[in-house]
Amino acid sequence: MGIFSRLSDIINANLNALLDRAEDPQKLIRLIIQEMEDTLVEVRSSTVKIIAEKKEIERKIATLRRECDDWSAKAEVALTRGRDDLAKAALVAKAKAAGAAEAMEADLAPLTEALAKSDADIRSLQAKLTDARNREQTIAARQQSAVNRVKVRAKLYDGRITNAFQRFEQVERSLDELEGKADSYDVGRGKSLADQINELATDDKVDRELAEMKARLAAKGVGGR
Repeated sequence: MGIFSRLSDIINANLNALLDRAEDPQKLIRLIIQEMEDTLVEVRSSTVKIIAEKKEIERKIATLRRECDDWSAKAEVALTRGRDDLAKAALVAKAKAAGAAEAMEADLAPLTEALAKSDADIRSLQAKLTDARNREQTIAARQQSAVNRVKVRAKLYDGRITNAFQRFEQVERSLDELEGKADSYDVGRGKSLADQINELATDDKVDRELAEMKARLAAKGVGGR
């Protein structure tokens, strides 16, 4: 199903309105151009037929006009020879030829009008087609420009994200180094868990040894605290 149904639809078409309503303007403009080109071929083909028919009629009219002149000359010859009957017959034949020529001239008038109309239609159609082709180039250029802008923006956006992550990682590394530096000052100062447990075991051993010593001294009668 075509975009247009008649030649007048194309000539009267508002391309701006059509493209504004289209979901895919570039696809629509291609369809419009294709239909315009097909219609132009059809109009040119019909125009060729009109021209051929007009030329044929004009050729026949010219032939009839020559016959009129020929019959007129023959009538004059007949009169000079005193043959009024032949002169009259020649003039009758001339009248028939003239009548046929006039009838064909009447048929020629509509063809001339049709040819003028076809010429006007072709001019209008060519103007519309040129406009549509220009629109196609403009739309294609705009679409390509939009695609390029999207690519550039995406590239810039990705670059910003990458830079942000890199800066974040740098901050984390700096914090790690700062915390490590702070922790390094405590190295060797605090007691480890193993050291604290070993101290407890040592304290128990000392307490037992002290108790045993007190018991021995008490048994010997030596007082002690």
